[in-house]
Amino acid sequence: MSAYRPPKIASSEITPQQAYLRRRAFLIGAGGAGMSAAFGSSSWAEGLAATKSNYTVDEKLTPIEDVTTYNNFYEFGMDKADPAALSKDFKPRPWTIKVDGMVAKPQTFDVDALIKAFPPEERVYRMRCVEAWSMVIPWDGFQLSKVLDAVEPLGSAKYVAFETVVRPTEMPGQNATFGSLPWPYVEGLRLDEARNPLTLLAVGLYGETLPNQNGAPVRLVVPWKYGFKGIKSIVRITLSDKQPLNTWQAANSGEYGFYANVNPAVDHPRWSQATERRIGEGGFFSSSRHPTLPFNGYADEVASLYSGMDLKANF
Repeated sequence: MSAYRPPKIASSEITPQQAYLRRRAFLIGAGGAGMSAAFGSSSWAEGLAATKSNYTVDEKLTPIEDVTTYNNFYEFGMDKADPAALSKDFKPRPWTIKVDGMVAKPQTFDVDALIKAFPPEERVYRMRCVEAWSMVIPWDGFQLSKVLDAVEPLGSAKYVAFETVVRPTEMPGQNATFGSLPWPYVEGLRLDEARNPLTLLAVGLYGETLPNQNGAPVRLVVPWKYGFKGIKSIVRITLSDKQPLNTWQAANSGEYGFYANVNPAVDHPRWSQATERRIGEGGFFSSSRHPTLPFNGYADEVASLYSGMDLKANF
């Protein structure tokens, strides 16, 4: 498994031809009141493709069929196939994201106005689940820091909290009584983590509009952390001076911490994190495993954020 580095492969190898042929236009939407104040009224240009970026890995992409049918999105059910099977009635438009808390300019952004203001770029990232499986996904999105800059965080702000939408009528997992999580799903980052250039708000994958089952219309992607940090269908972002209690930490703090940095030296209490099973490479019982890299291979970009910290205690 190679480390993260600038692109060295052709565009045709990054996104297969059939994905380009299936490319859908992003839905057109008018700018919300908050977005209009910052950037003026705007809409997503039909058919505008994400530009290539310098953020990529030269590893085999996980097939789009696997990316869109094998994932965790417990708002739609507990099984890996549930999100794809049970998210068809979910409505990702119209959609707004409230950004508030310790900011000088709290705003409510229309998602299509954000896409217009910050045209998406393609980033090929590794994704490592805490369950010891992984993927390589070409996301389309923009840096979270751009949204944070627009609301001007106060000097007292230290953390960023995120919330997922609550719609039990469209998200059957939120109606579950056995094994269900408390809603809304909540996640958090330190402000310096949120502002890191790698931290992405994704609005698409494989050159297509983000599917419902993968967190439409906008989700967080933090590639050096375990996948549960990638909160989906975001409706609120709040800046605070207090560390937020994320959903899995609240559910079981002995197994899931706030930081959730990928670390092969710190096992989950019930399984090893030293290796990972790459989805799309053979069957479930195949020997196609990869060694897990510290910070999921992004140590050069993010290790300095945790200088002096005990990463076993702060997992």
